Amino acid sequence: MRFDLADLSLFRHVVEAGSITHGAERANLALAAASTRIRNMEGALGAPLLVRGRHGVTPTQAGRTLLQHTRMILAQAERLREDLGAYAGGLAGQVRVLSNTNALTEFLPETLSSFLTSHPHVSVDLEERLSDEIVGLIAEGVGDIGIVAGTVDAGRLTTYPFHSDRFVLVVAREHPLARRGKIGFTDVLEYDFVGLDRASAIQRFLASKAERVGRPIRLRVQLRSFDAVCRLVECNVGLGVVPETTARRAIQTMAIKAVDLTDSWALRKLTICIRDFEALPPYAQQLVEHMRASADPQRGMSTQ
Repeated sequence: MRFDLADLSLFRHVVEAGSITHGAERANLALAAASTRIRNMEGALGAPLLVRGRHGVTPTQAGRTLLQHTRMILAQAERLREDLGAYAGGLAGQVRVLSNTNALTEFLPETLSSFLTSHPHVSVDLEERLSDEIVGLIAEGVGDIGIVAGTVDAGRLTTYPFHSDRFVLVVAREHPLARRGKIGFTDVLEYDFVGLDRASAIQRFLASKAERVGRPIRLRVQLRSFDAVCRLVECNVGLGVVPETTARRAIQTMAIKAVDLTDSWALRKLTICIRDFEALPPYAQQLVEHMRASADPQRGMSTQ
């Protein structure tokens, strides 16, 4: 068998994405090139690595074994790059951060910007995921640092408070619901919605809440940002669910109103989670400390 690091990295992306197409995108490869690499790996091994189905791919037993070794090999390769980076004048290393939608859009941009400015030889691979997915992936060693909703059970992971926010319903100022002070999410499912792409973590989360009561979200427009959602809400295209921090900014310039959601999940206490601080590379440890320093002061500190 002759698998290079590009092969192994692609295979990890494909398995984690559950799709050769999405894995190829994450690896910055054309689909045809990615498919050829996977077939060549299976040919070299003499056994299938993936089970291909209508809804994506899953690893075979051989694939799961390869994935376990792949993660260790790629982690060691990253450590090697870190150790040699200072001599080569290149990047000291890369931190892989997995984040839910709220933290990714509202808090991480500023935090990461200040960190990267003061650490020019470090890069960050940032990926959006659902909170419960992030906990599992951090536990498996797939990512270095996770940012999740505080309501998710982090198990044996070490956790630190990060920020607090809440989701609110935004409506056009002349909409009938604009007169309401608060409302439950299930009480507004009769209306059209404006939201993020269906693949986004928050949109999948909201869809699951709606499906539980048998009333799927009527999503009329899919956009790329919460600010864009607010702009379409202002035009009375539909309702939107956005972080309160986003709503506050938008209300300053747009004819919209925020209505509190009474659902318990609307309050988002965001949490940093890691598997083992001492096992993290130095630059990942520095990012964790930087995130903790930027956390809401009123949230305090805790670990599990």
